[in-house]
Amino acid sequence: MKINWGTAIVLVFIGFISFIMYFVIKMNLNEQFSHDLVTEEYYKEELAFQKEIDAEKNAKALKNNIVVKSTENGLLITFPQDKNYTSISGTISLYRPSNKKLDFEIPIALDSSTLIISSDRLLEGRWDIKIDWKYENTAYLFKKSFVY
Repeated sequence: MKINWGTAIVLVFIGFISFIMYFVIKMNLNEQFSHDLVTEEYYKEELAFQKEIDAEKNAKALKNNIVVKSTENGLLITFPQDKNYTSISGTISLYRPSNKKLDFEIPIALDSSTLIISSDRLLEGRWDIKIDWKYENTAYLFKKSFVY
């Protein structure tokens, strides 16, 4: 049987489409190539974005802002000394871009103006920290990326 050029083009197209479909199906079904959003509630968080911008603006206007530093014991977070630490409330969120299973959140409960997050909870690598805190009904937001 002799194949003419029209049949050859059709066979090449069928082979190419089969090749592409194989990889699309393989990527979608394989857990190794999992595709996650940055956050599960992406659209809900987008609606609250203006509040976040205002809180960041408040934090940047502070004379002394939060200081985050890596130590042997863990991550040392120092709140502004001019604020009464007993009136500070909020949450600390640590986000690991490479693995969402390592993300965690801690409520702020201070015994002094510093807080230590144990090194047991932090693996080496890049982290994003987001400290959402309130002092005297004013919202503040501190964000930073760091390598632990």
